[in-house]
Amino acid sequence: MIHDSSSDRPVVLPADPAWGRRGQALADRLRAEMGPLALRVEHIGSTAIPGMSAKPVFDLQASVEDLGAAALAFELPLARLGFGRSPYERDHAPAGLDDDPARWGKRLWVRRGGSGAAAEDVNLHVRVAGSPNERLALLFRDWFRSHPEAVPAYAAFKRTLAASVPDTGTYADVKDPVVDLVVAVAEPWARATGWRP
Repeated sequence: MIHDSSSDRPVVLPADPAWGRRGQALADRLRAEMGPLALRVEHIGSTAIPGMSAKPVFDLQASVEDLGAAALAFELPLARLGFGRSPYERDHAPAGLDDDPARWGKRLWVRRGGSGAAAEDVNLHVRVAGSPNERLALLFRDWFRSHPEAVPAYAAFKRTLAASVPDTGTYADVKDPVVDLVVAVAEPWARATGWRP
């Protein structure tokens, strides 16, 4: 997200071919800093999808066995890298899913406006390995990577939405049901292809 002093409006930029490389470098650095409690650290979200317009914020996902233990262990190393803990501890569950909300728990750290090696804006989502929200983030990314013909339509939706809403909270609220539609299409693809996270 790009912020100015007067608003919190989302800004969606055209795809940058360097996002993939930069996101992987961030994931590698965080994996090294977070140690063995981070089972995997992966580049997810729109900046991980070739050709996708996106907010210039890298979404990364760390998969862990236990959220509480990870939160304690990660606090200091992430603070040294300029990350602050967000109060958001649950992901949006897809519409129509009758599931225990506790299965959608996470911990979130954000970094904005860094300098030097810490210049990249990042959302670090820490989720339990094997949880539905960990899986959904990877499925969303991989479905779009396997269906590049769908990228222009979703990118156009995001650009139009960003230009039409007053803030990033509204942007996220309107985008969630569209993500649900993508997941509804991606699930049969995952079953048909044997896709696994």
